Amino acid sequence: MSVEIWPGEPFPLGATWDGEGTNFSVFSEVATAVFLCLFDENGREERVRLPEVTAFCWHGYLRGRGPGQRYGFRVEGPWAPADSNRCNPAKLLLDPYARALSGPITWGPAVLPYAAGSEDGTERSDEDSAPFVPRSIVVDSGFDWRGDREIHRPLHETVIYELHVKGFTKRCPDIPENIRGTYGALAHPASIKYLTELGVTAVELLPVHQFVHDGRLVEKGLRNYWGYNSIGFFAPHGEYACGGDRGAQVSEFKGMVKALHAAGLEVILDVVYNHTAEGNHLGPMLSLKGFDNAAYYRAKEDDRRYYMDYTGTGNSLNMRHPQTLQLVMDSLRYWATEMHVDGFRFDLAATLARELYDVDRLSAFFDIIHQDPILNRLKLIAEPWDVGVGGYQVGNFPVLWCEWNGKYRDAVRDYWRSQEAALGEFGYRLTGSSDLYQNDGRKPYASINFITAHDGFTINDLVSYNEKHNEANGEENRDGESHNRSWNLGAEGPTDDSEIVAKRRRQRKNLLATLLVSQGVPMILGGDEIGRTQGGNNNAYCQDDEISWFDWEHADRELLAFTQHAIAFRREHAAFRRRRWFKGRPIRGKGASDVAWLKPDASAMSDTDWNEGFAKSFAMFLSGDGLAPDERGRRVTDASFLLLFNAHVEMVAFTLPGKPYGSRWRPVLDTTFPSPEAPSGPLDADTQLERPGLSLIVLQRE
Repeated sequence: MSVEIWPGEPFPLGATWDGEGTNFSVFSEVATAVFLCLFDENGREERVRLPEVTAFCWHGYLRGRGPGQRYGFRVEGPWAPADSNRCNPAKLLLDPYARALSGPITWGPAVLPYAAGSEDGTERSDEDSAPFVPRSIVVDSGFDWRGDREIHRPLHETVIYELHVKGFTKRCPDIPENIRGTYGALAHPASIKYLTELGVTAVELLPVHQFVHDGRLVEKGLRNYWGYNSIGFFAPHGEYACGGDRGAQVSEFKGMVKALHAAGLEVILDVVYNHTAEGNHLGPMLSLKGFDNAAYYRAKEDDRRYYMDYTGTGNSLNMRHPQTLQLVMDSLRYWATEMHVDGFRFDLAATLARELYDVDRLSAFFDIIHQDPILNRLKLIAEPWDVGVGGYQVGNFPVLWCEWNGKYRDAVRDYWRSQEAALGEFGYRLTGSSDLYQNDGRKPYASINFITAHDGFTINDLVSYNEKHNEANGEENRDGESHNRSWNLGAEGPTDDSEIVAKRRRQRKNLLATLLVSQGVPMILGGDEIGRTQGGNNNAYCQDDEISWFDWEHADRELLAFTQHAIAFRREHAAFRRRRWFKGRPIRGKGASDVAWLKPDASAMSDTDWNEGFAKSFAMFLSGDGLAPDERGRRVTDASFLLLFNAHVEMVAFTLPGKPYGSRWRPVLDTTFPSPEAPSGPLDADTQLERPGLSLIVLQRE
């Protein structure tokens, strides 16, 4: 029986159900015909030609077709790789605006747009790909959001926790086994309780856009665990839904967001708009490549058969084309308005700002976000680099943007591994990185401070391994970063040496404590607070197993208690989360009323002291007076503090300073004791305090 299709509307793009039927609309500037392909429960396909085209949007309306309907598209048009056109009606295409996707990819020649044996990918394949690719799903967008509340916590009060939806709960004994590793598990009371007791204020989820498990990984028995291989910018990843992938993932994701919001936790998504899973000219045809390859992807200027690759994945989205820009902006607005997320972390964000070749601070992408009344209120976090020439852009993003501060990561690692001449850089990073952000209208909270993230060693492994150990990835340990700025403290990997074990315990606390007393926004890698290890694997992107999943059974309870205390300490004291820059010169001792830098003998540090290679110990005075008013203009006051840093391996004696800094000092945070709070009582000024090698103590002025 033929299907009657009405003209419908060009906007919105995608499949939109109105209660009686569904409007379908897709973009292609080069197509000569677009067919909507409908699939029944037995997989039988029925094709309907979209009857109208408006502003290059092909559209039609089907009455009586609604939620749960599986569909795809086929596009007729030029197959001309030399002109960057690759239309191929033999290939079933996913809707770029699909709200849900169902089913895996079965890798083989059928999913490739070119014929087997075509070395340069220019000979078209006519093999039908439909049996081997996922389906788009029509979704009912209705959800009961009553009671959900916008949080919009100020950045300077934010503590971010980077976690993986599956890895966080997959082995959690307090969550029913049948829902572990899902959105529902993250919304479970046990998850909520843990996160709130830890004290973080926002969860940053590794990619939850529908992604693809690469064919080369599947051949090795591995999976794309991290998810940085998106194919659906509007679809929550179906494998993370305990209710199945026929649309339930959408309502389950919304339920998770609502539960996290109810607990006061913001939800930030790690989004990958710089490339897609379609790879280079020899990659599969799944969606954008078949609709309008030249519009969606950056082609090389000198040979348009090939792609520009600023991402290391084979392709880069063409953000210079208005339709590609609209796709990204529509996706962002959808997740903000329909899914109620609170912010985004943009993977390889420099790629999105490349107008011609260089990264451009005034690109259309930044301009539109800056003017958008929905998006400019959210937390916008850039990974400020890509793999192209000139791609390292730390400190160069516009106002409204925060950045993953890679210089903070490197400086803190170098300091605590007792490197020579690391002191000056470390001082800048402790105080909010004014050298990077102060001169362009941003505040200290533009710096997202992190020491570890999903990509690299965990904190436990950072102090346990000098070398990466990525053998399980199947690439003979060639993958992953080789220069990790790590220090195993005398033994590679696990050891029974009690002295090394004690040093590692102290170093883990040193790193976490430093993160939480630094100006800026701290981001904790999920699991660092319980001593999570990946066995030295610093590139566990393909390890969907015990290497990556949280090991709750062997959680380090002492480290967890310390981290909880340090987060609570930061929350209680505004001196560690300033809204404005220090008024004194950032790295000077004399004349600084709000911050001062002292040598272990309590004398002021000079320019020479900052540059001494052997100098690895210092005191930092942090005043709680004269803090900026809060958002409502109310006066903010706090105590004043003295922080004693010792990155020497030997004991160092510190003289506690007297006036004008203080007369008595009370220890409040110490990395050398099992309990999170320092057990000793108040200490008078001029007291000699001996501090063990590799230690940090915070003292409060009484």
